[in-house]
Amino acid sequence: MREDHLLVVDDEPTVRELLRTALRYAGFDVDAAATGREALDLAAARPPDLVLLDVMLPDMDGFEVVRELRAGALSAAGGPLPVLFVTAREDRRDRIHGLEIGGDDYITKPFDLEELIARIRAVLRRTRGEPPPRLVVGDLELEPDGHRVARAGRAVRLSPTEFRLLHLLMVNAERTLSKSQILLSVWDYDFGGDPSIVDTYISYLRRKVDTEEPKLIHTVRGVGYVMRGPRP
Repeated sequence: MREDHLLVVDDEPTVRELLRTALRYAGFDVDAAATGREALDLAAARPPDLVLLDVMLPDMDGFEVVRELRAGALSAAGGPLPVLFVTAREDRRDRIHGLEIGGDDYITKPFDLEELIARIRAVLRRTRGEPPPRLVVGDLELEPDGHRVARAGRAVRLSPTEFRLLHLLMVNAERTLSKSQILLSVWDYDFGGDPSIVDTYISYLRRKVDTEEPKLIHTVRGVGYVMRGPRP
């Protein structure tokens, strides 16, 4: 089976080499560029399946690179070229702008490599129209396409926000998520309210999916929340 071909664009040599090595180890075929112009040339010569793009580049910013890619480059599969921004910029307006001009996702530095790889695979599945995988943690099951949830075979009815929160916890099972990470992922890029809303919705979820043993949703005090499967 053909490896997915990624194009990494970052002007920092250490970051570029880290991404190239980690992504190759994860099973991707990786090219790398240090400038926007080099990225455009590589994409034209050998179309990638996805571009990981830093916003701050020495010759042009990543937003300009995306505009030029969208104007002329196709993915290796012949469709629109997926772009995932990887950048140190945390300004909310930059995130919104990057998504509005055609970015498919956005992750800020410093990032977790496992999360980055999961986001890459999710973008590839989404842009190819592939169904997302069914998630299972212990006896808890979630089907993303049908918005179905069951615990020990019992159907559980969730609101859209509760479903997004549960999906996030299950995708990141065994990994602690901070409240800020949860806010950004569940309440999207424009939420500016009280972070205690995370605690409120965790409480809602526990009443619906975590009423029996073993408990799956755990509090990590001073950090956030984690979903853990039952221990042997």
